[in-house]
Amino acid sequence: MTDEVESSPSPDAAATPAARAEAAIDALRDRHLRRLGHVVPVTRIGVITWPPPGRFGSKERITSSWHYWWQAHLLDILVDAARLGDVRAAGEARALTRGIRLRNFGRWTNQYYDDMAWLALALERASRHIARGGRPRAQRKLTEVLYDAWTPELGGGIPWRTSDHFFNVPANGPAGIFLARRGRIERGVATADWIAENLVLPSGLIADGFWANPDGSRREENNVYTYCQGVTLGLWLEAYRLTGELRHLHRLEELLDVVARHEARPDGVLSGHGGGDGGLFTGILARYLALIATDLPVGAPGEERIRETAARLVVTSAEAAWSQRAEIDGLPLFGPDWSSPAVVPDAQSAGPEFIAGAVRSSQTPERDLSVQLSGAMLMAAAASVTLRLPEHTGSVAPE
Repeated sequence: MTDEVESSPSPDAAATPAARAEAAIDALRDRHLRRLGHVVPVTRIGVITWPPPGRFGSKERITSSWHYWWQAHLLDILVDAARLGDVRAAGEARALTRGIRLRNFGRWTNQYYDDMAWLALALERASRHIARGGRPRAQRKLTEVLYDAWTPELGGGIPWRTSDHFFNVPANGPAGIFLARRGRIERGVATADWIAENLVLPSGLIADGFWANPDGSRREENNVYTYCQGVTLGLWLEAYRLTGELRHLHRLEELLDVVARHEARPDGVLSGHGGGDGGLFTGILARYLALIATDLPVGAPGEERIRETAARLVVTSAEAAWSQRAEIDGLPLFGPDWSSPAVVPDAQSAGPEFIAGAVRSSQTPERDLSVQLSGAMLMAAAASVTLRLPEHTGSVAPE
């Protein structure tokens, strides 16, 4: 069947944020969610490109890359779907965790601490929102691995991967949130303080990370990415939510204001980072902005302004991304830049490449699962904000 493409979809289609989130998740389900190897029963895995490479059943399609941390965010969005009332999402999430483990040769771990931290976060959320969804043994294993990766001899923090001494926010941020949620609050707080002490740039934004050299010196990597801002906001929120200590709130408020000034366009729409791994970055920021809007403890100093700032960035970005979407067979396709019209990809364009530990974009970024995950995360974030749907049920009283 020929895909029906509507380049200028009706602006009132799926008008409510919840309906838009449902449509975005249905698009992921229709285009990307498949049985492992297309044949293994009771499994799912995220196909990393659409259209996929090769023919059905071809070696090219069966042996294509899978990108562990993309699968973690696919699990996260299925948890979002379950929270929004999608009756299929719970079973799909359980099947996806089986697919991830089988595709990873029966293990939950790999050599990248950031990969493991993102999956750990998704599993922890699944354990709270989906019956039999959280894989307790996997969480125990990942708790142990991430907790033991802390390196006090190098000033704290955990490295990006097991084989080097690059310490970055994409490993430490999600690990800190996960460990705090698992009851290792002191390590979560230590990680929150470590980022504040080591990775805040003069602009107030959060740097990517640094290399720790054997002589005690450092080589800084001061690139600024939206997901580093997002997961740091999430960690500082978690530290404040669980302790009530105001330094975490003050840091959160300052970073939120800097993000609003520097990581959004003049129209208030969050900036994108293209495809490949970068396709996920701004969706992650949207997730944690929404968490601030829904889960900042009641009575926190400046609560109303902080919630409103975070919510506005999410809702404004979601409106833009929805208005700029393409539609194929009635389902949305999002672009990497939410302020620009989405481009419909084809199977002949070059796909993503894994180079030096990172995934580079497809020739047409819209082809990448990461870009579509980001759009779906944004729609789910906007739904949670407008429905006032909190992630957690309790927080400590602020000091």
